[in-house]
Amino acid sequence: MKKLSRDFYNRDTLIVAKELLGKNLVHEIGGKKLVGKIVEVEAYMGPLDKAAHSYSGKMTPRTEPMYGKSGVAYVYFIYGMYYCFNIVTQEEGRPEAILVRAIEPVEGLEYMVLNRYNKTYEDLTRYQIKNLVNGPGKLCIAMGIDKTLNKEDLCGNKLYIEEGKDNSFDIKTAKRVGIDYAEEAKDYLWRFYIHGNPNVSVK
Repeated sequence: MKKLSRDFYNRDTLIVAKELLGKNLVHEIGGKKLVGKIVEVEAYMGPLDKAAHSYSGKMTPRTEPMYGKSGVAYVYFIYGMYYCFNIVTQEEGRPEAILVRAIEPVEGLEYMVLNRYNKTYEDLTRYQIKNLVNGPGKLCIAMGIDKTLNKEDLCGNKLYIEEGKDNSFDIKTAKRVGIDYAEEAKDYLWRFYIHGNPNVSVK
């Protein structure tokens, strides 16, 4: 599959967010290749977006990757428990990014299950199968994505996104999740997901 180029990411964030759906997130680690189809994303639109880490335009050590070149990973820690994987978009100095909220396993399922539950797939309950990768923290555990991958160039050979096989799906638009603090921004319809996909975190 063809890897996405820098030019793909260096565009309008809302367009990139929608076009990421159906693409494959790939992590090559320890001789293994973990692949998940992106099925749900959220766009964060920079200094004017009260839900964005870069709201108000003040750069901090945490948000520094958002201000750099497009096509780079922005990985942060939440609730003292989970990592979240984001993709930096737009030109340098314009701090916008896209959170990958859910994926569908494509390759390396046994390793995803081991990372997430330390079990084999055959030992999982129906609930565990459903909840394997249907959320930003869950997919990072399953895919082995942590803070060491913050600022990773997605145009490299370790963590990257490639074209997917299936583009025949409907895209649903909705409010973003877990940002009730963000005043009017909580109502912006900047979450996009593949309609009918069972791995979407919130229908």
